[in-house]
Amino acid sequence: MPAVRMIPFALLCYGLVAQVPTPPRSLTLKDAIQASLQNNLQVQIAKETREYSGPANLSIAKGAFDWNINGSVSLSSVDSTTTSIYANYDPRPTTTEATTKGRAFAAGLSKPFEWGGAFSASYNANYSSRSGLYSIQNPSPTPDTTYALGTAKPYVGSLSATYTQSLLRGFGRDVTGANLIVAQKGSLIADYAYQLAIINLVASTESAYWDVVYGQRNLENKKVSLALAQKQLKENQIRVEVGTLAPIEVTSAEATVAQREQDIIAAEAQFLNAKDALIRMLYPRTDQPSDIQTTDAPNIGHIALDEAGAVKMAMSRRVELKSASLDLEAKRVLEKAATNRIKPQLDAFATYTGGTDNYSSLGPVNTDLTGFKNPGYAVGLQFSMPLANHAAKGALSQARANARSSELNRLDQELGITLEVRTAIRNVEAAEKTVKAAEKTRVYREKDLDAEQKKFENGMSTNFLVLSKQNDLDTAKATEVQSQIAYAKAVTAFEKSVGNLLEARIPNAEMK
Repeated sequence: MPAVRMIPFALLCYGLVAQVPTPPRSLTLKDAIQASLQNNLQVQIAKETREYSGPANLSIAKGAFDWNINGSVSLSSVDSTTTSIYANYDPRPTTTEATTKGRAFAAGLSKPFEWGGAFSASYNANYSSRSGLYSIQNPSPTPDTTYALGTAKPYVGSLSATYTQSLLRGFGRDVTGANLIVAQKGSLIADYAYQLAIINLVASTESAYWDVVYGQRNLENKKVSLALAQKQLKENQIRVEVGTLAPIEVTSAEATVAQREQDIIAAEAQFLNAKDALIRMLYPRTDQPSDIQTTDAPNIGHIALDEAGAVKMAMSRRVELKSASLDLEAKRVLEKAATNRIKPQLDAFATYTGGTDNYSSLGPVNTDLTGFKNPGYAVGLQFSMPLANHAAKGALSQARANARSSELNRLDQELGITLEVRTAIRNVEAAEKTVKAAEKTRVYREKDLDAEQKKFENGMSTNFLVLSKQNDLDTAKATEVQSQIAYAKAVTAFEKSVGNLLEARIPNAEMK
């Protein structure tokens, strides 16, 4: 019985032993960027917008120039009774009782063209048959005279084709096809918007990655500082025990240890928050690791910076400028189309019509139409013009304002990007100098602390000075790590400002 009672306890112990902690997932900066590109929801939104919005608008614009086919079929039957008296010719009343049956088939084809022309054609075949009685009322007792009604040739048809060409308003591909041109440029703008989303994501991923690196290094430095403070406390306690140091010095060392422990708590919280933010960015939906371990360190190297060359590169590579240029081109196309609508309408047209005789079957009708038996031709001009034309003039004013606004927006972006590049260059240069200065400061602080420690051991310094030097070293280490991370972020900002971030991080990158 005791053995049976031990089974649940054994199973519990086995479960606890079996729950081996999952090791942290190692992440290089390249791995982080790739995971972010694959999983980030904002990228998916931008991708969906590019794949559906742009092509959809382009397809809608192309639809304005599609071929259009139409057709109709009808059957009819009409009964009628008519009584008439022709006093001048025959005073006898006449009565017509008839049924008229008809069948009609019509088909049409039309298409507007990008250059301002339009084509339309139509084919009609009709069947109309009349049957019934035609009666003449005779004086009694003479029977009424009756005749049968009929149609000997019930089939007839027609064929027509017309081409119309606008000569003033609506003439030219860049006028009638303005919406199509705008849609094509809009599709390219959607591509650039997707690229911009990728660039921003890469930049934000790098920033989050370096935040984790900083948090990790900062926590390590705080632990080293705690170890130094604990070492100093232990040495002070020994000195107090042997009577070479006043007990008050132990209190100051204990306060320093307590402060270092507080610093570790804050640094650990900052580190964990940075890791959670990076994990959320890289794995927003599933497959989130319990922990991650960054493996890359900031590359502290000199970058040759040419301000004029960097500005020139930015002007040719920044997708924001490319989008702004396309938007300006689209607005100018609309302005040109609006200018064209101010003109009067003058259209030239040419029409062909073909007719047939009446036949007893449909075959001869089609033979007449295809053989051009009864051709008809017409050419001419059509003219119209609103006297005030307020609507077109208002639309033109609006289009000009939109084009000017787009032009100023592009100019503003150029100025902003130029300033951004120059600022990024200065930040990189300042960050590089700061890294070197912080490294020197940290080295000197280490030597200063070491010297002060030796002086303290030989009775030539005080506990206060040693603790002060430890504080200075802790500050120097934190400043050095901060400067390294700031340099890495400054390099990212510079590469983004010149439009070279994707090529620098993802060689041969394809926007898929």
